[in-house]
Amino acid sequence: MDAHYPKYLLYGILILGSWLISCLLHFQFFHLSLFSYGPRSGASFVLIPLSVPMALDASFLPAPSAVAEDGPLRRLSSAASSSCQGRYVYMLDVPSRFNVLRDCVEGSPAFQDEWHVCSLMANVGMGPVLPPATGNGSDGDTGVIPNTGWYATDQYALEVIVHNRMRQYECLTDDPAAATALYVPYYPGLELQQHLCGFNATVRNGPSSEFLQWMSARPQWAAFGGRDHFMVVGKTTWMFRHKEGDDSGTQKVCGNNFLEQPESGNMTVLTYESNIWDRRDCAVPYPSYFHPTSAGEVSAWQARVRATERPWLFAFAGARRANGTLAIRDRVIESCASSPSRCGFIDCSHGLEGSITCRSPRRLVSVFASSRFCLQPRGDSYMRRSSVDAIMAGCIPVFFHEASTFKKQYRWHEPDPESSGNGDGRPYSVLIDPDELLEGKVDVEGVLARYTDEEVAAMREEVIKMIPRFLYKDPRVRFEGDTRDAFDIAIDEVMARIRRIKNGEDLGRFAADDVMVAKGS
Repeated sequence: MDAHYPKYLLYGILILGSWLISCLLHFQFFHLSLFSYGPRSGASFVLIPLSVPMALDASFLPAPSAVAEDGPLRRLSSAASSSCQGRYVYMLDVPSRFNVLRDCVEGSPAFQDEWHVCSLMANVGMGPVLPPATGNGSDGDTGVIPNTGWYATDQYALEVIVHNRMRQYECLTDDPAAATALYVPYYPGLELQQHLCGFNATVRNGPSSEFLQWMSARPQWAAFGGRDHFMVVGKTTWMFRHKEGDDSGTQKVCGNNFLEQPESGNMTVLTYESNIWDRRDCAVPYPSYFHPTSAGEVSAWQARVRATERPWLFAFAGARRANGTLAIRDRVIESCASSPSRCGFIDCSHGLEGSITCRSPRRLVSVFASSRFCLQPRGDSYMRRSSVDAIMAGCIPVFFHEASTFKKQYRWHEPDPESSGNGDGRPYSVLIDPDELLEGKVDVEGVLARYTDEEVAAMREEVIKMIPRFLYKDPRVRFEGDTRDAFDIAIDEVMARIRRIKNGEDLGRFAADDVMVAKGS
């Protein structure tokens, strides 16, 4: 017995060690599933980076529905299912020094400012919950918006919303070698917002360049040179394609060169607006204010906007540009001024007051839901968040530039012609020639008044059918129902694109045949 004592002692140590390691692993998974999200309501910051140590504060515990069976433990088991074949995603663990929201912790003075980024990104990026309507019309609400599912979502919040949706993605894997694609949870838009205009090139370009250097040095980058990586940029492509050497002029320089770098050029990048003449990224819809938790909630909203009375022929929310730099907007505003009985106009001028007016979701959606057509002239760029708000309100968008149309920009999300019963699909928008409008050959009211009630009803029905494809679900809960939202569509297309890249196809730029490839791959 004594001769065997060292052997038995060694066995005992091995068994005890295995038990301790098992306990530690279970505790780690429990910790991640319990503290990946913050509170579900209020203006407190709720995106908690997994790489940042957290205080065990009970106020950070998610509501029970947020830690349902679709948490990290479920993801690990479901990733082994056949439904995840070709859809595995590995999420990079980005150091906290690159997280612009790292200081957004509960109790921070930043939350006292409703315009601070911490407040704007509350509720996993959806923003503060819309308070109940006043009932007296002072908030511009006509009673159309329900009291649940609606948030004051900032137009630049998509980076945060997608990050939190990816945390709930059913095919996450912790093995990068097994992944079809690698998601990069970096926020270039929010980072740039801190020094958007008027700073020197070093300040504007430095942080994102440092991030690209870090990312390209990771071992996961080497396999495909980043061509299996994807990310979301919560601004238009133009803001990240500033070429150095243009700083010598007298105008204030805005933007950086993040998307001009070779590392970002290798990745699949989703933006709010792409360059349709030299496509190197693909546009996905702006987030609007509606973030449902179930298919029933979506159907109820579609029924509500289908039944609303629409006394206005057309509507516009916006302001003129200084010195008449955007003549089309001037002409649109003049059309509203000359037809006050037919145009629902939300004036966004007059400084801060106008800005606050146009940031009121209840006022904006109420006017759009009371109008047949919603005018979408270009602003600082071709795509406007307002065009997505119009879809949410069941209002037919009216474009004035081909580069603003969903067919050119949101190619993944516009209606599938195959589902419309004919080769071209049914019309859901109007395109007015800008030259004819500026030359006085046509006028807005005249063009829109020519559509019959039957034609308007058919177009509006197509718009209402598009609502699920343009909304982003609540990232905190498991969605009830089979509705595919803007995130689901975009991820399927990204997976299809990266599979093609791994099969040897040269897709360095988004080609015309990238449209709807997920269905055929």
